Amino acid sequence: MPTIPAGPSLQLSPEHEMIRQAARDFAQNEIAPVAGEHDESGEFPLETIRKMGAMGFMGIEIPEEYGGAGLDTLSYVLALEEICKADAAHGTVMSVNNSLFCYGILRYGSETLKETFLKPVASGEAIGAYSLTEPMSGSDAATMRSRAVRDGDEYVLNGRKSWVSSAPKADFVLVFMMTDPEQGHRGITAFLTRTDEPGFELGKPEPKLGIRASATSEILYEDYRCPVEHRLGEEGEGFKIAMSALDAGRIGIASQALGIAEAAYEASLQYARPLWQHRER
Repeated sequence: MPTIPAGPSLQLSPEHEMIRQAARDFAQNEIAPVAGEHDESGEFPLETIRKMGAMGFMGIEIPEEYGGAGLDTLSYVLALEEICKADAAHGTVMSVNNSLFCYGILRYGSETLKETFLKPVASGEAIGAYSLTEPMSGSDAATMRSRAVRDGDEYVLNGRKSWVSSAPKADFVLVFMMTDPEQGHRGITAFLTRTDEPGFELGKPEPKLGIRASATSEILYEDYRCPVEHRLGEEGEGFKIAMSALDAGRIGIASQALGIAEAAYEASLQYARPLWQHRER
């Protein structure tokens, strides 16, 4: 059989090694001891999430002027991998903050939106959520039933959203709603909303077999009034914004999977090695 040439090996810079070690130390010393308790109870790990924010993990690729750490994608991957080796729920919160919420605002948001919504989330002072899915609308976003109707200088938002990660603890939600249903996916628009405003309500918690501490629920909008200046992008650009954020999030999902797989492998070795050593005697 023909041999497949090995690809180039990745050499980490001293800065990347430092970032990985800092994330590893934090994950093993701060997250690992409480991960099992939070997974069993389903309680959101707010204390450790705040500490992650203070370390810059909640907005790694966001420029420092907007509250982030101003680092590169490899730094994000290394840190998220180590966090997920200790607990996938903490990693999910970190991933949603970094990619699904912060990325879209950094790329498409005005300076006002960056100051108002991006900076608090990237710095870890606030928590962001991303809401596209509905009970009858998943990957086929053109079938969404939620509506946003322009009323002067505001939009009136109505709809039910499903499977919103971090929703029960989020301060802000990037939500996608139809402004022109006749245009299909080209009629979707993105809005930045606050969870403490009238018309926003949490729906039922979503039952999960794992990653329980990440806190996932429905959210309901009932005559929620969103200022026009809190629209992200132009009308009809919502689908493009949603997909670009999901694309940015895929590397985070891969990092999470890698971290979980590494932790499972190391735990298996730790369990099997004494048995193997006993049989060799």
